[in-house]
Amino acid sequence: MTAPNGQQPNRQDPSIQPLRVLRVDSSARRDGSVTRRIADALIAGLGAGGRPVEVTVRDLAASAPSLVNADWVAANFTPADERGAGHRAVLAESDTLVAELVAADVIVIGVPIYNFGVPAALKAWVDMVARARLTFRYTEHGPEGLLHGKQAYLVAASGGVAVGSEIDFATGYLRHLLGFLGIDEVETIAADGGAVDAALDRIARLLPQDSGAASRIAA
Repeated sequence: MTAPNGQQPNRQDPSIQPLRVLRVDSSARRDGSVTRRIADALIAGLGAGGRPVEVTVRDLAASAPSLVNADWVAANFTPADERGAGHRAVLAESDTLVAELVAADVIVIGVPIYNFGVPAALKAWVDMVARARLTFRYTEHGPEGLLHGKQAYLVAASGGVAVGSEIDFATGYLRHLLGFLGIDEVETIAADGGAVDAALDRIARLLPQDSGAASRIAA
């Protein structure tokens, strides 16, 4: 689904294109979720410079992606021009998720760290969007990501695992995965121990146009 960030488009200058943001939430909690709260603040900051923002929300807790199975693998390995209706139906969900990722200028991923890694629904999303010939390809020099020119933010929260530590198997994995897909500009916004204020300070440093915007939305 697509939701505006509440700002009105600049009707005086139609040449200003909206910033297309894909927001991926994976916290099992809706009320009291630290990653959702910080993602709200980050997206408010992205729009603070006056550029209109269009946000596509993919809530993996509300609708978890399907798991890869034998039918999916068979359909994916069938050349596109040889796929039948059954193959296309099996891949339809993945095609939708890939299209959302391809269309985005900015990707905001909420990453609560569960048992040292990413939530199961987020791993399922990764498996749906990491598609050979669509988001990466194999060349004679090795794999090559196809999603260039995008900015990603990992909004990470953990109660006991220090984000970026040797036992954080979530953010490093996602940073590597995004790089594999061609997304090299990746920033991590961490709320270790639920420290929301530290995360908001990080947003203010990353998005200096209106340092108060993030704090106002998160208050």
